[in-house]
Amino acid sequence: MREIRNIAIIAHVDHGKTTLVDKISRQANLFRENEVVEECFLDNNDLERERGITILSKNISITYRNVKINLIDTPGHSDFGGQVERVLKLADGVLLLVDAAEGPMPQTRFVLEKALALHLRPVVVINKLDKPDARPLEIQNKVFDLFCELDASDEQLDFPTLFASGRDGWAVRSLDDKRESFTPLLDAMVDMVPPPPHREGPVQLQIATLDYSTFVGRIGIGRVYRGTLDLKKPLSIIKRDGKVMPATVKQLFTFEGLGRQETSQVECGDLCAVVGITDIDISDTICDAEHPEAMPAIAIDEPTLSMLFRINDSPFFGREGKYVSSRQLRERLFNETERDVALRVEAVSGDSFKVSGRGVLHLAILIETMRREGYEFSVGKPQVICKEIDGVQHEPVERLTVDVPNEFAGKIIEMVGLRRGELIQMESRGNRQVLDFYIPTRGLIGFRSKALTVSQGEAIVNHLFSHYAPFKGAIPGRINGVMVSMAGGKALPFAIDGLQQRGEFFIEPGVDAYEGMIVGEHCKEGDLVVNVQRAKQLTNLRAAGSDRNMKIAPARKMSLEQALEYIEDDELVEVTPQNIRLRKILLTELERRRQHVREMSQEDR
Repeated sequence: MREIRNIAIIAHVDHGKTTLVDKISRQANLFRENEVVEECFLDNNDLERERGITILSKNISITYRNVKINLIDTPGHSDFGGQVERVLKLADGVLLLVDAAEGPMPQTRFVLEKALALHLRPVVVINKLDKPDARPLEIQNKVFDLFCELDASDEQLDFPTLFASGRDGWAVRSLDDKRESFTPLLDAMVDMVPPPPHREGPVQLQIATLDYSTFVGRIGIGRVYRGTLDLKKPLSIIKRDGKVMPATVKQLFTFEGLGRQETSQVECGDLCAVVGITDIDISDTICDAEHPEAMPAIAIDEPTLSMLFRINDSPFFGREGKYVSSRQLRERLFNETERDVALRVEAVSGDSFKVSGRGVLHLAILIETMRREGYEFSVGKPQVICKEIDGVQHEPVERLTVDVPNEFAGKIIEMVGLRRGELIQMESRGNRQVLDFYIPTRGLIGFRSKALTVSQGEAIVNHLFSHYAPFKGAIPGRINGVMVSMAGGKALPFAIDGLQQRGEFFIEPGVDAYEGMIVGEHCKEGDLVVNVQRAKQLTNLRAAGSDRNMKIAPARKMSLEQALEYIEDDELVEVTPQNIRLRKILLTELERRRQHVREMSQEDR
């Protein structure tokens, strides 16, 4: 029987997981000598490459010292923590990567806590020693303190530590060792991580993650925990609710190198992909038909934010999108829940859907993916999902870490205080401060962009769900109102030039606008209805080029996340394959005034 090691690589975002897997693969000769391969080849999704983050966990395997090592690259961003929780069930050990300058961060704590709870054997890698501000020995002590805080067992506390530079392609057991290759790291993986226990008996395989193919449908990826999975033997599937059904597996794949290799048998302890079961889901158990026995269900943390997705009903409806109807939107959203179990979709009405996820980035990635596929729709303001515990309304609270230069620390503390946050820890690191807070999740909506503005782009913001706490009171929203277009047509330079003192514009001259579309930010409180289509009146005494010389400031361009964080309850983000626009839910000024009167009369009652 071939020896196996199942190892998940876990870390905070941007601590070098994918780069490390990249370099290990090259040293393990997974590529031909003349093969041209991009950096971080595992991040093969367009959005992953653009943003420089891992969104989906991926499996590869390498062979070292005649041992098959299944490596699982996991996302580092907290919004995709649902992926990490599931794939840890596939592993027997974890490679915990920690940045040699930043040290343990919020997501480091989260993933390590999950790994220790599953009794996985850790190997700590202090990465990025090529950084000029690296402090490996100090970080090693911080990692040990974190293990103690998380109540690690004596065996887990006896973890091996390696020092590495993923970018330069070396790892060492001691800082004085020769820095040549990843051989010490591969040795540690084989020697320190235990092989999967070999359990005899009727087969048991649990699905921990899903893949999807337009050709074969759902693909379940899991691990054989007992016995040997054989295609020739009759099998059953036990659903999460305990229902037992016969199962026909058409194809079986194991992970070899960067791809999958078809096989008819998978031994106990190995990872595999199962094709042919149409409604296969996370936590399902595939077992022997004569001895159906379910495995404990995989627990998934609940979503903390929700958004309303609805069809686009603006005057520009159907101009740019390929898929615009509510039926197509419904189908796409419910298909996404088959791949992403951390996502919830609930039909609110015929053309509106409540979509819940782990955070703004989690939902923004879904929106961005859909618009690139040709979908056109609109989304509302992110809303926090509250719980009622013992008759008291509780809201999600996050642990926020802000790394900021000393001179801006006071402004950040003041800003978090206004958002009902509380400072719990403050650490000085050279000419920078690392501030730790507890802050309500709703206080984080729009926080990152304001923190970057206040700190002149220097702040590094990270946050992670911590716990639920009683509702902390109102948080002040956006102070400034918006400028709303009063008519449809192209925005003209003359009109924009005349309105520049009223606020900052989001659109440039020549852009099509419609009634109810948000075209800029007002310089005062309250919304302002403006005419951006107003042209210069020409007479035989007044030429087109005379009068004042127009100097139009560049428009403020918002990313999708910034737009979602900017809008208020009465506004929407219109998403099309070519544009992201802001608009009012009620497009005409008359409708908005009537709505305001109705709200005032309800308050008086």
